[in-house]
Amino acid sequence: VFPFFSGFREFTSTPTFFTNLRLCCRDLCEFYKKVPILSIFGLILQKIWHTIDPERNGKILPESHYLSEVMKMLNIVLVEPEIPQNCGNIARTCAAVGARLHLIRPLGFDISEKAVKRAGLDYWHLLDIRRYESLAEYLAAWPDARRWYATTKGCLCYADVEYADGDHILFGRETAGLPEDLLRAHLDTCVRIPMRENLRSLNLSNSVAI
Repeated sequence: VFPFFSGFREFTSTPTFFTNLRLCCRDLCEFYKKVPILSIFGLILQKIWHTIDPERNGKILPESHYLSEVMKMLNIVLVEPEIPQNCGNIARTCAAVGARLHLIRPLGFDISEKAVKRAGLDYWHLLDIRRYESLAEYLAAWPDARRWYATTKGCLCYADVEYADGDHILFGRETAGLPEDLLRAHLDTCVRIPMRENLRSLNLSNSVAI
């Protein structure tokens, strides 16, 4: 018995398995507790739930607490974005998934506190947002970052890349994309989203979401 449990413990040490099992037990536990005839199953699952995650101490933690164990921290970098609606959509996506947002000036819109409140962006305070006066300032601030450059000219499909915790993904202006000299200097890390021929590009906020 003990060798079996030892092997099982080693198998379940992978973050993805661990997180999925905990979330499954939590959801089933909450469901069974609402149905009297099935409440015994709820008690059993609750015991499993506490065993899997002994640090809970009887407290139900939000799903984001467990998802954060397997989700990577990505950095989304917008180089001179021009359209406020795109930036608003991207900011909301970053807030939802816990990505850090970097904005490189000049911007085509106002992101002052007054403007943000007027636009009703009630999620803005949840963002980890950094601002830079130029691309050079951003590059100097993150000299050791591993960067990917999103462009329709990329040689790599975005889905074929193994992203690591802390990676930066750069997106250019809606009308021009990233600077050509920047792309030429990093051809091996330029990524693209596959799409049909004769289409110029996807919407910026859609590209970031993908």
